[in-house]
Amino acid sequence: MTEGTTSAAAEGADTLTRLEQEGEIAADYLEGLLDIADLDGDIDMDVEADRAAVSIISDAGSRDLQKLVGRDGEVLEALQELTRLAVHRETGDRSRLMLDIAGYRAKKRTELSELGAKAAAEVKNTGEAVKLKPMTPFERKVVHDAVKAAGLRSESEGEEPERFVVVLPA
Repeated sequence: MTEGTTSAAAEGADTLTRLEQEGEIAADYLEGLLDIADLDGDIDMDVEADRAAVSIISDAGSRDLQKLVGRDGEVLEALQELTRLAVHRETGDRSRLMLDIAGYRAKKRTELSELGAKAAAEVKNTGEAVKLKPMTPFERKVVHDAVKAAGLRSESEGEEPERFVVVLPA
């Protein structure tokens, strides 16, 4: 290997190290937030699909953590953005970190995957496009993935916060 080039393996290891660093920074930030809010929760870190994934979980039941999820995940979305900003402040790089609290996002992912598969089945049966209700970027991504897995295609239309998914016939 010549000087100035990197192997794909070294580049992959650098990315993993960078994502692990993002997770560590996010965990420190969120632990401080939990302390300030006087909430109990454990921080779990992982790397999923080329992004850091951080979860706050609680053995004592997630009732207290529901405050951090908010109505329809609104507080969770805001905390995710604040956590991304904290990572950006430390690293200088934009973060795509995903935050889950009390399993809210994991449960939502399952529901949205089912919704996407159901919409795809309807489009296959009728041959007509199906428009879904407005969703967050995270929700749309999960639906797009489910539609793609079902062998169809989909597009996002509209302007935030009223942006929605349209499932299209093959």
